Amino acid sequence: MDIVPGRMIYLGYGRYWRSDEIVGLLPIEEGRGPGRRTEVYVATREDPVVASRSEQTILNAMAGVDEMSRSAEAVAAVEALVEELGDLPAVLRRMLKREGGFDVDAWVRRLGALGREGAAEPGPQEDLFPEG
Repeated sequence: MDIVPGRMIYLGYGRYWRSDEIVGLLPIEEGRGPGRRTEVYVATREDPVVASRSEQTILNAMAGVDEMSRSAEAVAAVEALVEELGDLPAVLRRMLKREGGFDVDAWVRRLGALGREGAAEPGPQEDLFPEG
């Protein structure tokens, strides 16, 4: 796992530390259960900093595999799905809507709105699975 240098890592309890200064992680299992808190050893301190996050969560953030990168990956997947759905032939779209109640056009509109800036409110959902 490659660490992204200079990245600010959230440790919980309102604390952040630079990724390239973190030299060790030790999970605290006593009294709290595994994956709940971690001792974070940093190059600039003798004593560890107690973090409210698991060592795996901290490692993922240090490597750049956090919510932001997962969100970007999800947006890319949605964009690819919209493109593929957009390429479906009209006859298949009609069949899916009539036989399966799956409105391809409504999903393309809804998923397309996710990729556009300024789409703060989700569109109506009633038309995605029409009855009958």
